[in-house]
Amino acid sequence: MIRRSIHGSKQKYGKEKYGKNNENGSSRQNTGGGTRGRQCSSRRGGGNSRSGPGTCSYSRNPGGAQKENHVRCVRSSPVYSKAIAKDESYDVRVIVPLYQDIKKEFRKDFKFIGNIFVPLSWRNQYCGIFEYEKDNVRFYFVDNEYYFKRPGCYGYYDDGERFAFFCRGVMEILSFLNFYPDILHCHDWQAALAAIYLKTIYCFRPEYQFIRSVFTIHNIEYQGKYSLDILEDLFGISNRYRYLVEYDRCINLMKGAIECSERFSTVSPTYAGEIKDPYYAHGLDPIIRRNEFKLCGILNGIDVDYYNPKTDKSLFANYDAENLSNKAVCKEELQRMLNLPVKPDTPIIAMITRLVAHKGLDLVREVIEQVLRQDVQFVLLGTGDSAYENYFSDLARRYQGKVVSIISFNSDLSRKIYSGADLFLMPSKSEPCGLSQMIASRYGTISIVRETGGLRDSIRPYGAGGNGFTFHDYNAYDMLYVINEALGVYRDKNAWTALQKKAMETDFSWATSAKYYEGLYLGMLK
Repeated sequence: MIRRSIHGSKQKYGKEKYGKNNENGSSRQNTGGGTRGRQCSSRRGGGNSRSGPGTCSYSRNPGGAQKENHVRCVRSSPVYSKAIAKDESYDVRVIVPLYQDIKKEFRKDFKFIGNIFVPLSWRNQYCGIFEYEKDNVRFYFVDNEYYFKRPGCYGYYDDGERFAFFCRGVMEILSFLNFYPDILHCHDWQAALAAIYLKTIYCFRPEYQFIRSVFTIHNIEYQGKYSLDILEDLFGISNRYRYLVEYDRCINLMKGAIECSERFSTVSPTYAGEIKDPYYAHGLDPIIRRNEFKLCGILNGIDVDYYNPKTDKSLFANYDAENLSNKAVCKEELQRMLNLPVKPDTPIIAMITRLVAHKGLDLVREVIEQVLRQDVQFVLLGTGDSAYENYFSDLARRYQGKVVSIISFNSDLSRKIYSGADLFLMPSKSEPCGLSQMIASRYGTISIVRETGGLRDSIRPYGAGGNGFTFHDYNAYDMLYVINEALGVYRDKNAWTALQKKAMETDFSWATSAKYYEGLYLGMLK
C-alpha cells in the first residue's frame, strides 16, 4: 500500500501522550468499551501513523520515494504481518485488544505508552495503549478491563459494544500515534465498524481523508447482525448513514464494511466465487454480486517455521522431505500412546476438527463403518456439537483397537497426530480457507478433501499430478471412493513416498500470499 503525498509529509496531527509502564502489563480502565485485534503499517519517516482494530499497514520506498500501506484486521495473522515486514521499506503495525488470555511470557515485555478516552455515542471510555515489537512488526494492545478482562476473545452478549469500542478506539489511536496509513485492512464483522467509521465520521478530518480500506471475509456466516434501534445509541452512527448498514430489516456490519471499503476479499479464490451463490452466502449474495467488482480472493498461508517437522519439539522424532524415515517412528509412538495395535503397514486416517455440521461429519458418519471393514485405524481429535461428540465416542467403544476418539482440544497432541497419521480427512461442506490440510501436508500426511473453498485451492488431485485426493460433490459415497483410491496408492510404497514428498514441498507459506496482498494494496493506491 502506498501513502499519498499528504501522508508522506512531515506534518504531525494530534498530540503525543505518555504514561507510566505498569509492571503487570495492564493499565487502569473504566467500564465500557472494547476492541478486537487489528494490524496497520505506515511509511517510515512519514511523520504520520495510524492503527486500527484488526489492522495492518505498511509502507514502501520504491525509487527513493517512500510509500505507505496500512491494513486493519480483527483476526490478522502475525505471520502474515511478519511476511510483509520482511521488506524493511514497510512499517507494519498491529492493534489488538489486551485480552486476558495473552500469555505472561509476552505480556511482561509490553510497554505502556499512554492512554486516551474513546468517544462512543454518549460514552467516553478509557483506553490504555501498550506497545510490543517483534519480527519488525509493532503491536499495540488496547486496554480496557471492562471489555477484555474475561476468558476468550468473543462470544459474549455485549460483543457489539466491545468491538464498537475497539474499532472507534483504533481510529482514535491513529492520531495519538501520529500514524495515518494509506490502507486499513479489516477482518470479519468484529473489525467491520472501523471501515464504516472511516467513511462516516473520520473522512471529514483532513489527516484521515486519503486512507483506503480493505475488508476481508473469513466466514460469511458470521455477519454482525443487530437491531436498528441501537444504531445511534450503541454504535454512534448517525441515522443518515442507516442505508449503509441496513439489510434485511436489521444492522448488518459485514454489509456495511463491504459497501464502505474500496476493496473486499476472502481467504481463498474459490470462496470468493462461492459467496456469490445463495448456497454459500447466508443471505448476503445480492450484496456480494452488486459489489463483485471490488472482490478478490487470496489464499491464506501457514507459518512454515512453526509447523516444521524438522524442528517441532512436540513430535516423537523429527524428519523432513529428504529423509522421511522418522515419520514411521512418529506413527509407531502415536499408536502406542493411543493404545492402538502397532502395525506399521496399517494406514491411520485422522481428523482434527471442530465437531460441527459444515465440517462434513454427516458424510463421515454415513460411510465410516464401511471404511473400518478394511485394515485401517481411525483417530479423531476435536470438540463441538454433543451429537457428534457422542457418536464418535460410541464409535470408539464399538471399534476398540481400530478407532480412537479424543473429545478435546490439545495442540501438542494435534502435532503428534499430524506427524503420525498417514491420511487426513477433511470433507467440509464449506471451508473458506482451511489450515489443517496445509499443516497435514507439511507433516507428510496426505489430505483427502472435498473441493470447496480453500481446500480446492490448496489440495490438487493425485490423478492430475497433485498433492492429495479430492472429490467434488457433497456425497458420502464419492468420499468413500476417494478414500479407497488413497488406500490403494498407500499400498504402493514408492508412489506413496513420492506423494508425501510432493505434499511436504508444496509452498503453503505466507510469503506467497503476502505478495498478492501487496499487489492488492498497491493497486488501490494508483
